[in-house]
Amino acid sequence: MATEKQVRESLNEVLVPGVKRSLVMLNMVRQVAVSNQRINITLASTALSEAAQDWIRNKAKMVVEKLPGVEQVDVEFIEVKPAELNQIQHVIAVMSGKGGVGKSLVASLTAVALTRQGSEVGILDADITGSSIPKMFGISERPGGSNTGILPVLSRSGMEVMSFNLLLPQEDDAVIWRGPLISKAITQFWEDVVWGKLDYLIVDLPPGTADAPLTVMQTLPVSGVIIVFTPQDLTTMIVRKAVNMAKKMDKPILGVVENMSYLYIPEMDRRIELFGKSRGEEMAQAAEAPLLGQLPIDPELAKLCDEGNIERYNSDAFTSMAQALTQALS
Repeated sequence: MATEKQVRESLNEVLVPGVKRSLVMLNMVRQVAVSNQRINITLASTALSEAAQDWIRNKAKMVVEKLPGVEQVDVEFIEVKPAELNQIQHVIAVMSGKGGVGKSLVASLTAVALTRQGSEVGILDADITGSSIPKMFGISERPGGSNTGILPVLSRSGMEVMSFNLLLPQEDDAVIWRGPLISKAITQFWEDVVWGKLDYLIVDLPPGTADAPLTVMQTLPVSGVIIVFTPQDLTTMIVRKAVNMAKKMDKPILGVVENMSYLYIPEMDRRIELFGKSRGEEMAQAAEAPLLGQLPIDPELAKLCDEGNIERYNSDAFTSMAQALTQALS
């Protein structure tokens, strides 16, 4: 006779239409009851259309009926709020005191690094008015769902991604909103999206210390913050603002990342510090946190981002950052 464990393992084969992640990983399997040769399965109907529910019901019956000793399989759906389905172990916010320092780039590379290590990762693009995450990942597909919830879009390597840009008619449409509306959208991305089971949710914050970052810090269970900066003189003051905000919100700083730290010219085997001397160690001391990495100006990375292929990026600097991040999270 089949066991509950065997039934749940078989349901891993059932991928939810739209997001293409299994019922188990989206935490939609609410209950499994085994009685003699009869199996009763209760699933969440959250974010699923009637057509999707019918397909899932038939697919679930088909895979479970293959188990030994199973004669009858009954599948029912119940309403569950998206927030009740989400089991996220760590929420990491990536922030900067000012715009244009490559915060979204570092957020994306952080997600790529964690995914390559075998973790289940999602990206919440909280930069509502300046979304760039979908472009870097080559995602243009609209999120699925229903009036009960939203399903994120899956990247090529299996990361869940949710961005306001994916909801716009055109990716270059301007979002002309005031702070309260932006904060509401961020809250909905947390409460109304079916993230399911994740090891890490990376949150790409808008620059500064105003409404949107404050909403994330107050609403989401942020377990750590990564601060991004560049080597200019002005950086010191700006970084301290971000550090002070994180500390006032009682959020631990996992580390700092210096972006556009240098330009490497392989023909000369030489590093050129275009924006001045590195301030990595200085900023790490100011944040009382480790320096996770110093990312160069890399034409190859820029090309991959433009092509929507950031998941293919690799370099010594990126590998070092990934290793430092692993140490900071352990």
